[in-house]
Amino acid sequence: MSESKTKLKTPMAMRFRGFLPIIVDVETGGFNAKTDALLQIGATMVQMDNQGYLHKDKTYFYQVEPFKNANIEQAALDFTGIDPFHPLRGARTEDEVLKEFFQHVRQAVKESGCTRAVLVGHNAAFDHNFMMAAAERCDIKRNPFHPFSNFDTATLAGFVLGHTVLAKACSLAGIEFDNAAAHAADYDAERTAELFCLMVNRWKNLGGWDLAVRANKLQKND
Repeated sequence: MSESKTKLKTPMAMRFRGFLPIIVDVETGGFNAKTDALLQIGATMVQMDNQGYLHKDKTYFYQVEPFKNANIEQAALDFTGIDPFHPLRGARTEDEVLKEFFQHVRQAVKESGCTRAVLVGHNAAFDHNFMMAAAERCDIKRNPFHPFSNFDTATLAGFVLGHTVLAKACSLAGIEFDNAAAHAADYDAERTAELFCLMVNRWKNLGGWDLAVRANKLQKND
């Protein structure tokens, strides 16, 4: 039998059908992913222990230069408090940021035994759209993220905790949330990661993870 068939899958690879969840939050100059500036990316990795529980891992944080002719709404800057042209912001081009970040993601996917990354976000379609638009602008062919699937913690929190707002959902889950620190991409990504891990682990405790393992074993026996 070939090595690829005998090699055991990692718990993470079995849990999400080969996808590695990467929690991403972006701060932007508006709502339109095609025309509005991408200003910050925060991304928190997760790891799974041998018992199948998910844990928050390292966070990557990037300040991003607005792309050429990008639209920036003043209302968006007032909301986030970002000064996109501040000389001390240390911003880098989208191309630099995405190539470095995607390399980290590809390495994490490889180490986890997964086949590709899936973006996890709070109102994930927003973050996913901006990431995909930036990758397209930079003509990046090897995008490690699934092109259309994502995990939305707002939806999950509404189901599990009865609330869709990140700050309120964290409070209900017993996760500390500082409103003064919110709307920075790294902070929001870390809180979203904690919330995602809590909900996944709670579902495991209710038997969901065992069902996933049994389904994987059935597939192997087919």
